[in-house]
This record gives sequence, structure tokens and C-alpha cells, in this order.
Amino acid sequence: MKKPETATTWWLTGLPGAGKTTLAQALAAALRERGEPACVIDGDELRTGLCKDLGFDEASRAENVRRAAHMAQLLNANAIHAVVAMVSPAAPARAAAYATIGVDRCKEVHVSTPLEVCEKRDPKGLYARARANQLTQMTGIHAGYEAPGSPALRIDTSQTDLQVAVQQLLRA
Repeated sequence: MKKPETATTWWLTGLPGAGKTTLAQALAAALRERGEPACVIDGDELRTGLCKDLGFDEASRAENVRRAAHMAQLLNANAIHAVVAMVSPAAPARAAAYATIGVDRCKEVHVSTPLEVCEKRDPKGLYARARANQLTQMTGIHAGYEAPGSPALRIDTSQTDLQVAVQQLLRA
């Protein structure tokens, strides 16, 4: 496997169910096919281990993002691409993450799939639970999401084919 001259972090942010993890896995696979090392940092996976001590209040969400950014920075410093798939709803927390990683290495990608589509997909049943008041602090329902103002790329997975999206990510 060849090491990239400069490793990159793609930070995929968007509502739950927008398609971030699917895109991240496909991008990492494409990078590996090119012989470039890549690691996916998935928000759901972090919450089962490294970040299982965190809640969903604003401070905990910011800490979750900070930890992911630190991991991405370490990977990049070791010539490994990082593909982060996290809701990361607060713009200030994302800005701090990009500063940690290095803004020259980080590409913000807004997975801009509409809320209605995310709710219809609802792969984990989160939206249904939130609508039934069985889940609080659900991003997009009870908690806000600050969409990026000027990301490197916006991808609506309900409108863009997965392989087309991967090619867009590789060119971003």
C-alpha cells in the first residue's frame, strides 16, 4: 500500500440517516483500491467505545467531535486518510475540529439529504422513537443542526448515485 503525500480528512456531516456512513465506507474502499490507506471514523462506532461516556447535550456532542478530530489528526500525521462520518450538528465544534486536523487537510462535506428522506429511511428507528417521545435530544427533531455555510461539497444521497458521490468526494 502506498502512502499518500498528504493525507486528507473528509468530514461528512449531516442528519441521522442522511447516508454519511454509507458514503464514508464507499470512499474508504475507493481510496484503498487506489492503494492509499484510509480509516473510517464513524460517530455511531465511537459512541460504543471511545465516547460511550458521553451524552447528547451540547458539551458532550462537542467533546465527541473533538475526540474524532484528534483521531483524524493522528491518522493524517501517519499518512492515513481519515473519513469521518458524524452528525456533528454544531458549526463551532466542527470549526474547532478542522483547526485540530489542519484546515488545509480537511474537506467538509455536507450530506444534505432532506429530513423527510432521512425519516423515511430511519435505519435505526431513531426518528420513530423521537416522534413517539421515547427519545429526546434527537438531531433534526428536538435538537438543532447547523448546516455548513460553505462546505467543499454538498451531497444529497436521495439525488446522487453512490458511485457518482464517491467520485465527487475524490475530486473535492
